[in-house]
Amino acid sequence: MRIIFMGSPDFAVPTLQALVDAAHEVVCVYNQPPRPGGRRGKELTPTPVHQRASDLGIEVRHPKSLKSVEEQQAFASLDADVAVVAAYGLILPQPILDAPRHGCLNVHASILPRWRGAAPIHRAVMAGDPVTGVTIMQMEAGLDTGPMLTMARTPIEDKTTGELTEELAEIGAQLMVGTLIDLTMLHPLQQDEADATYAAKIDKAEARIDWAKPAEEVVRHVHGLSPFPGAWCEVDGQRVKLLRAQLAEGSGRPGEVLDDRLAIACNAGAIRPVELQRAGKPKMDLDTFLRGNTVEKGTVLA
Repeated sequence: MRIIFMGSPDFAVPTLQALVDAAHEVVCVYNQPPRPGGRRGKELTPTPVHQRASDLGIEVRHPKSLKSVEEQQAFASLDADVAVVAAYGLILPQPILDAPRHGCLNVHASILPRWRGAAPIHRAVMAGDPVTGVTIMQMEAGLDTGPMLTMARTPIEDKTTGELTEELAEIGAQLMVGTLIDLTMLHPLQQDEADATYAAKIDKAEARIDWAKPAEEVVRHVHGLSPFPGAWCEVDGQRVKLLRAQLAEGSGRPGEVLDDRLAIACNAGAIRPVELQRAGKPKMDLDTFLRGNTVEKGTVLA
C-alpha cells in the first residue's frame, strides 16, 4: 500500500519500521517538530520517528498544525491508500481523515473503549487492570471513538509503564501489518459507549506518593509512573523517585520506615522499593541506594 505514517515518540518507531519491512511504500512521515534538547537544552532535537524516517530515506514533515487549507492540500496530494497513526500528537481535522482512500488507522495502546485519551498505559497500570493491549481503530473526529478493526491483549502483571510501552509498541506494529493485509475483509466494530473510560494526561502533581493509600495502590502508582514522571517521596529532605516497588510485611504509621531494608508502611500494608533514583542521578537498585543512604527505622517519609 501507499502509506502516510504519522507518529512521534519511541512507541511509534516499531510500527514505522514494520511497515517498511513489509514492503509498503511509506511516501511521507508526519511528526511533531523538533524540540529544544541536548545537554544545554537549546539544541533542536528531532523526534525518534523523525530520526528513524531519516535513516530510512523517507520524507519528513512536521507542521505545527493541520488546520490550514494549504497543509490539507499538501497531505491530500500524497495520494495515499491509508494513513497509519501512532501517538502523533496533533488533532486530525476531517479533511485529513478523509484524504486517504481507506482513511486513517490508529494504533491505540489500550483495549478500547477502555482508556481513550492521552495516557492509556499509565492509567491501566495505576488502576490495577489485569490486562491491556492494542486496538487498531478507524479514526473519526471524536477522541478515540472510531470503530475497531483488530485487537491484541497482554497481561500487565508487575510491569511498569515503560516496560509495557515497549511491549505494546511491538505488538501494535505487528497488529497493524496484519490489519493492512486483511483490511478490505475486516468488519469494523462500533465501540460501546457505556464501557468507555478516559485516560487523562498525567499531571506531575500526581507523582508524589501518598502513603495514606493501601500498599497495593502505592505499588501500582509507582509502576504506573515509571519511568516518567516517576513517583516520588522525600528522604532526608531530598526528592527520591521510586521506579519499582513490591509489597512488604509489616504495618505502621503511613510513611514510617519499618526496617533497615526500607520497608515503608502505607495505610494498609507496606511496600519496599526495588529501584530508586535520586535527583540528577541514574537509577539504582535498593542495595546500591542503601550503601550511600542510611534511612533509620522509625523515620517517617514525607
